Amino acid sequence: MKSLIYFLIFIVVVCGAGVIHGAADKGVTKYQLSTHILDVNLGKPASGVPIILFKLSDDAESWSKIDEGITDINGRIGSFLPETTANDGIYKLRFETRDYFKQQGLDTIYPFVEVIFEIKGDSHYHIPITMSANGYGTYRGN
Repeated sequence: MKSLIYFLIFIVVVCGAGVIHGAADKGVTKYQLSTHILDVNLGKPASGVPIILFKLSDDAESWSKIDEGITDINGRIGSFLPETTANDGIYKLRFETRDYFKQQGLDTIYPFVEVIFEIKGDSHYHIPITMSANGYGTYRGN
């Protein structure tokens, strides 16, 4: 009898986990583009930095603002470009860095940093920057 009870509990837990997992996936938007900023001078993430996402027009004549956000406590924004749409194209992230450094009492040579990149297909793109008041670098992360 104990074996039957344990078996039934096992079945309920396994089946229930599948239902809960499926429910968690519904309504959750996944995003194709994320970014973050690491302040190499302080050796920590840069929080509170506004970032604006632009897309280049098909005729390569103008940029259109697509979205914007502010980096979280971990210096990240993970919610650019929902995967529910085709996102192929040339984009630009504009990192508004002046006020971030001003709050630290630092002058910066870069009032903003723009990183231009191209998205092809449906893989995830993580476009971070490492920065200080006098320099920055970028790469494709994961």
